[in-house]
Amino acid sequence: MIPSAKLPRRAVIREVGLRDGLQSIARVVPTAAKLEWIRDAYAAGQREIEVGSFVPPRLLPQLADTAEVLAFAKTLPGLRASVLVPNLKGAERAMECEAEFMLLPLSASHAHSLANLRKTPDEVVEDIARIVDARDAKGSRAQIEVGISTAFGCTIQGRVEPDEVVRLVKAAIDVGADAVGLADTVGYADPGMVRSLFEAVLPVAGDKLNCGHFHDTRGLGLANVYAALELGITRFDACIAGIGGCPHAPGASGNVATEDVAYMLASMGIETGQDFDALLALRRKVEHWLQGETFHGTLWRAGLPKTMRQEQHA
Repeated sequence: MIPSAKLPRRAVIREVGLRDGLQSIARVVPTAAKLEWIRDAYAAGQREIEVGSFVPPRLLPQLADTAEVLAFAKTLPGLRASVLVPNLKGAERAMECEAEFMLLPLSASHAHSLANLRKTPDEVVEDIARIVDARDAKGSRAQIEVGISTAFGCTIQGRVEPDEVVRLVKAAIDVGADAVGLADTVGYADPGMVRSLFEAVLPVAGDKLNCGHFHDTRGLGLANVYAALELGITRFDACIAGIGGCPHAPGASGNVATEDVAYMLASMGIETGQDFDALLALRRKVEHWLQGETFHGTLWRAGLPKTMRQEQHA
């Protein structure tokens, strides 16, 4: 299939299940299973994976093995393995492990920021500046991406003003962030909101705005991905089996499912490099490792349409 002239020809799906997916699930997945997850995701064509987070193990024991998981991911050629770091201490640990991509959360909601990081958004911006300075002083080549969480609303605070999102994006870039993304952490966004906010942020961020992170809490995740695509965004976070959520955002369940995003893009002729059979096989493994948890998505039920099967094997 040939994509519409207004849509990109290629897009990147960053798998975030190993961090965003597991952080809200009490069960601790064995390190060996995580390495198998990365190996299978890589074999399925994924080239960006968020492999964990450098947070205190007592807070998130599910991610206590991030250093070991990152070390394995770095052995796979061409894989961009990113880690989330909530503060300077986490960033220093990540740089000790030679992380090449660090994701820093910055909540646009004052209330969520206090609940999640115990700091105001402006205090978090100050932390980002310190992390940038520490990286530069160390001579690290790690790229710093700032994810603006609760950009479309917050289950604690309620409305988040678009002007505040724009202000924080500018602040993050001004202190040295290499890239920024907008996240619908609680699943409040609709396609109109996505278009409006991305259009407001693009003049400030330019090509540094390079990621959309959408939850399917209310069934609009794929529609929101499409709305961002129309504005030229070509990189999206997703979780296999639609797992995930935020411990400090009540009711924010279900990231967009990796396999469903990959299917929608492929159906429109947009390349992602994903192998559907391999993705669905990985989904079955994740369901086994996380028995009893809630899973989302639709492709696993219906499978690929015959027309797409024919094209794949033509």
